[in-house]
Amino acid sequence: MTRASGFTLEDLSDLSESPLLTLLDHICEGSLIVDDHAHVLWISDKYRDVLGIDRDLAVRGQPVEELIPNSMMRQVVRSGQPILLDLLRSRETWMVVTRIPIRDQADRVIGGIGFVFYKDMDYLKAFVEKYGRLRGVPSTAERQLANMRDTKYTFADFIGQSAPVEQLLQRARRAAELDTTVLLLGETGTGKEVLAHAIHHASVRAERPFVSINMAAVPDNLMEAEFFGVAPGAYTGADRKGRKGKIQLADKGTLFLDEVGDLPQSLQSKLLRVLQEQEFEPLGSNEVIRVDVRIIAATSKDLKAMVDAGDFRADLYYRLNVLPIEVPPLRDRMEDIEVLANTMIDRIAHNLGMSPKWLSAAALDYLRDHAWPGNVRELQNTLERTFIFAQSPILQAEDFLPPAPDRLHESAGAAGIETLQQTVARAERDGIRKALDATGNNRSRAARILGISRASLYEKMARYGL
Repeated sequence: MTRASGFTLEDLSDLSESPLLTLLDHICEGSLIVDDHAHVLWISDKYRDVLGIDRDLAVRGQPVEELIPNSMMRQVVRSGQPILLDLLRSRETWMVVTRIPIRDQADRVIGGIGFVFYKDMDYLKAFVEKYGRLRGVPSTAERQLANMRDTKYTFADFIGQSAPVEQLLQRARRAAELDTTVLLLGETGTGKEVLAHAIHHASVRAERPFVSINMAAVPDNLMEAEFFGVAPGAYTGADRKGRKGKIQLADKGTLFLDEVGDLPQSLQSKLLRVLQEQEFEPLGSNEVIRVDVRIIAATSKDLKAMVDAGDFRADLYYRLNVLPIEVPPLRDRMEDIEVLANTMIDRIAHNLGMSPKWLSAAALDYLRDHAWPGNVRELQNTLERTFIFAQSPILQAEDFLPPAPDRLHESAGAAGIETLQQTVARAERDGIRKALDATGNNRSRAARILGISRASLYEKMARYGL
């Protein structure tokens, strides 16, 4: 690269030696320089200590998110706009940071620089106390509740390096900074729940409860009590002390509505009131309870089509669709298969207490050739099953093939006769398909027609690949 434009990309590496940066790094708790692709060029030793990164570890050229999962440096270098004052959470610590794009004399963004001003919030005690008064400082009991209902995942748990994943995580990190309603859209098994946990973990509500409820797993007749709670003695058999619902448990925190497309229409208007007014009435009570809840919803259904068909309230849809995030299916990010599979295999070995195993080149080709209709969840289940039954530490392509039929199956097949198990499975699959077709793919109505719960319907659909 020539110096026709003045300050060049090569100068970024030399910037770490400049007297000004040395002074700023001395004053601050850490500093970082990235190039125009948000890859790390330099990081100070103090920042390494804050992040828990060994001082001798080579990090040059790594995407900044590998070091700082919640970093917004990529947004800065892409937009060219600074983030002059922000809060960044890392290793259970909130830090005050600033991020500034670096431009050459042709006004092109060629990188970015970030500083940690404070890693100890005591420096901002007055500000934090004022913020706490506005938000409501959690009591000891509330902190204990939040710890019981803490998040399980962070952005680092959403594995992938492809362009679709990079775009997804950038949008999700932005959502974490904005205290607004988020709607996660995508097929079953794509990782929507992981993202919901990660968004809460990186938000200002991280110290508050994360409460989730799966609409498909709760019977319709129990949904209202599960949502809004029950007043003491509301009906025969009700607890004399009453019971808090999920909305009240999530007060000051986040309520995750999984498979929100399965929410019964009778409750959609009540949920809309919670979103609009932040208040509700428990079942069997006239008392109005006010709450401060952030909603993250997820669905594998086409809510807009359900609105058009009259199966979902339009006003609720628009209230939920404030910040939509599309989660791509695994088939649209097949370049992530290798890193996903290797990470999953390591976790499986650790969880089972077994020796590690590795994928052969042929096994990787086999995984890449599969369509994965069940997405990441199907990949996880396939790898775990194969890991358990494979004899060799090197997993081969044939290890992923279905088991050979036993002699009874072979003899039945040779005679052109299905086994009883095959006949029952085919009948179940056909019955479910017909019920879904008859209801326009409305799973709640299909489950009622079939006389089974929605949870059983989902299980059977996954088993038969529907």
